[in-house]
Amino acid sequence: MLNVPPPAFPAPGSQQRAAAGARSKVPLKPGRSLMDWIRLTKSGKDLTGLKGRLIEVTEDELSKHNKKEDCWICIRGFVYNVTPYMEYHPGGEDELMKAAGTDGTDLFDQVHRWVNYESMLKECLVGRMAVKPIGAPKEVSPTVSEDKKQLNGVLPEKKVLVSSKDLTPSYDWFQTESLITIVIYTKQKDMNAELVIVDCQDKQLRGEIIIDDHSYLVEVDLDHAVSEDVAVNIAEKVGKVEIILNKKDDIHWKMLGQPLEGHNTFIKCTDRGLFYRKCKLVSKTEVTHDTKLFCLMLPKGTHLCVPTGRHIYLKQIIAGTEVVKPYTPVLPFLPLDFKEPPRQDGVHIYLMIKIYSHGLFTQALDQLQIGDNISVSNPEGSFKKSQVQTSEDLLLLAGGTGFTPMVKLLNFALTEVSCLRTVKLIFFNKTEDDILWRNQLEQLALKDERFEVQFILSQPSKDWVGKQGKISSSLLSEFVKRSRRDSKVLICICGPAPFTEQGVQYLKDLGYSQEEIHAFTA
Repeated sequence: MLNVPPPAFPAPGSQQRAAAGARSKVPLKPGRSLMDWIRLTKSGKDLTGLKGRLIEVTEDELSKHNKKEDCWICIRGFVYNVTPYMEYHPGGEDELMKAAGTDGTDLFDQVHRWVNYESMLKECLVGRMAVKPIGAPKEVSPTVSEDKKQLNGVLPEKKVLVSSKDLTPSYDWFQTESLITIVIYTKQKDMNAELVIVDCQDKQLRGEIIIDDHSYLVEVDLDHAVSEDVAVNIAEKVGKVEIILNKKDDIHWKMLGQPLEGHNTFIKCTDRGLFYRKCKLVSKTEVTHDTKLFCLMLPKGTHLCVPTGRHIYLKQIIAGTEVVKPYTPVLPFLPLDFKEPPRQDGVHIYLMIKIYSHGLFTQALDQLQIGDNISVSNPEGSFKKSQVQTSEDLLLLAGGTGFTPMVKLLNFALTEVSCLRTVKLIFFNKTEDDILWRNQLEQLALKDERFEVQFILSQPSKDWVGKQGKISSSLLSEFVKRSRRDSKVLICICGPAPFTEQGVQYLKDLGYSQEEIHAFTA
């Protein structure tokens, strides 16, 4: 019997999947919901067929279990019998069968790295993959003495370099009687607050710098206690970041602290696991009959600004199982006079969330009381503001709550991008009652002549005088147009998976290139 420790969550490489890799959900049979699966895993039924034993699995043994009625899959060295999960998988049986009898790690990462498979499939764990014997490596004598390895009082983890050029960030620290200042030299000239994420809780400091698709991390168990307040100063032109901590006691620190896992590493963001912190629910207001605006407050020791077009993950424990869902932060309202709205101070995160009557996750969210905590991840996503800054026409296609990424995008485009001639939102909903922030959008269209909004309903009332229908090639050909024949255009689309996938295909059929289309998928 093997003693298998639970794998770490989140899985390394959590990242928003690319639009091209988006998958459609498959309608599940009655009695095959997430809650039904959780009930089954807690029923005591033997889901592995091994009567509670954990075994070591060879490649040859794994390959034998490659049928729907007998399907084993390996993810990050652990083998799961996913046969009983087949009918509960939202992506359908065919998606699981692509990895049947093989190592499905790469396929899993392409589709949904953020899913907590360890928790979902813990009762399906067969065991570990057998390790292939390899020759013992030659012993290399150390060339650096132990005392020289110590940097600034901290033994750093080994850095992972991304190229032969010395572009790897570095850090230093110094102190006064009352302050500790950690200085990170990013070696970048366009550093800003959205690229710096700091969390300081219970003597543990975590400072992450995002540089393109890479991440530099300072992660230390501090030598002494500090107060909750953390200040972050950024010298944008020289790329220097200062993290300033207040000592709780006016004593001289001999060292910054002990390095934690990941300290002083510079690796791809996709190889860095998601980090969560607990945020407090401070308000919950109704937007429509089934959608609410949640306001979450970050902890005092956190510096986090979610960039335009990026999303975060919320994590909840539901019936003993970790469940994670992506949401895109919005503004508290659309600023009609283009002034920074109140409370956008890096302290609050606003989420517009539709509450589904049979939705396990959103029902649990709706039951949260003011003052309750919920885990919020670091931002994820691939959208870059430069895509808007080089465009002359910005066209936004939103289906339902697919409107959420468009909120910050609208604000950014109309306040900071002077080259834009037109900004158009084509907003698809079922009924008039489903339209989010309709009044604000109409007011914004009156305030700024560059902005136009078009509401399209699929189930309108008899009094509706606007456009009706679902997303189609004919509707898009009517509303999605360049302001000039040769103008540079960016088309952003977000909504349910079928809406997004169909929309992207219709746009391509109309002659728009992949480079002119950005699909928000998660």
